[in-house]
Amino acid sequence: MSVVADELDPRGLVNRLWSYCELLRHSGVSTLDYVEQLTYLLFLKMAHERANRRINPESIVPEGLGWPSLIHEDGDALLDQYEIILANLAQEKGMLGAIFKGSKNKIQEPAVLERLVKDLIGKHHWSSEDTDVKGDAYEGLLQRGAEDRKTGAGQYFTPRSVIDTMVECIQPGPHDTIFDPACGTGGFLIAAYNYIVTKYASQLDSSQRRKLMTGGIWGVELVRETARLASMNMLLHGLGLPNDEELIEVRDSLAKSPSRFASVVLANPPFGVGTVTGENYAKARPDMWAETTNKQLNFVQHIYTTMNMHGRAAVVLPDNVLFEAGAGETIRRELLRRCEVHTLLRLPAGIFYAGGVKANVLFFNKKPPRADGLPATKQLWVYDFRTNQHFTMKRRPLKREHFDDFIKCYRPGERLDTRMETERFKAYDYAELITRDKVNLDLTFMRDGTADGLEEPDVIAQEIVDELEAALAEFSAITESLKALKSSRGNSDMSA
Repeated sequence: MSVVADELDPRGLVNRLWSYCELLRHSGVSTLDYVEQLTYLLFLKMAHERANRRINPESIVPEGLGWPSLIHEDGDALLDQYEIILANLAQEKGMLGAIFKGSKNKIQEPAVLERLVKDLIGKHHWSSEDTDVKGDAYEGLLQRGAEDRKTGAGQYFTPRSVIDTMVECIQPGPHDTIFDPACGTGGFLIAAYNYIVTKYASQLDSSQRRKLMTGGIWGVELVRETARLASMNMLLHGLGLPNDEELIEVRDSLAKSPSRFASVVLANPPFGVGTVTGENYAKARPDMWAETTNKQLNFVQHIYTTMNMHGRAAVVLPDNVLFEAGAGETIRRELLRRCEVHTLLRLPAGIFYAGGVKANVLFFNKKPPRADGLPATKQLWVYDFRTNQHFTMKRRPLKREHFDDFIKCYRPGERLDTRMETERFKAYDYAELITRDKVNLDLTFMRDGTADGLEEPDVIAQEIVDELEAALAEFSAITESLKALKSSRGNSDMSA
């Protein structure tokens, strides 16, 4: 029996799914493993719904490997059938095979799997045509996992408010090709797709829609398990076709020069606190400007190589990319010369799930060499959204409306010479930038109104209270889930 649309509140579903996630974590199943198992089960449920819809039914999963084969089993037989499904679907082609490739059952308790199949997922209809509850609930679950810093899931997740702001400024369109070289769970790709199909709904023809869904938007992800989450996240949001080509490549994005190019690049390359080191990719890549083991600086170079001429990019970068000497200086010089580096958004601290990170969004356009030999960059506009700004995960979360003033100053789609300076928005000429020590782009011009940038004691105290309340709420959710599981086990024993 399906649930009516107004009952399918994404927040309510996320809370239920997350409370059960807490229970599974205490049973030894990690957050990412739990979300991965949900990936398989949600896909099977949605495939069953599509196969049985009245208009344009679509057969996705082979006979005997679908949702009905799960709901008619109990106990150990349910576990066995689930493992059979995973093993067989991993042999399929396209996105279907990509999602299940290397899949393993990590839920060993029959009662736990039974509750997931017959209660948390089975009681809901996930393929409603007039609501994106399925995608929003899944996205919300990924976000909850990212917020829980203990799991380490935050490295795969960019705050939705930041993603939406970047997409709104870049303004992708139907004729663009869109790429993310470090796509994580696919947030940028989904946001760009949603922006296009919403803004151009009345203008998109069938060929344009198919291009967007089958190759016009793609990404690369290093970790297969994360790429699996991205593929499912995209499918749940209507991007991609189950039996068509994979939209996420699983490989090291930096290891070789690109073979495909995009008109729009949106990315948040992996970073953390301090210097991120790795392989010196430039030794094997003559298309890079400088040799460095700093992965963040390598991604800046790589992103430039993936862009079409006149392509646009918006990239989240930590502060060290703006001021690091040596290769960092060389890369900044080349970027200012070869690209129109036009906007730097200084993001507030505390908005990323990796604690202590200070980050920025750099916007730039790839330009052909000028006939007069002058650099492509004329002015870099800096918006300081960090000074005297404070956000927390729970008490004052960063929302899309907090970026309204920045977007107003940015003026998406308008010429740069129509911009005007404000208290938070200031322009720096190329001549000033290039003569700064080490071409340092760590630009600040506002005074911090708090001592050493710290919040008042009462604000800090309230944050501690919020964390304790959140922990108590999670404990209560675990208790309720334990009661439900105990009841479920009791019913299973009675049935046996």
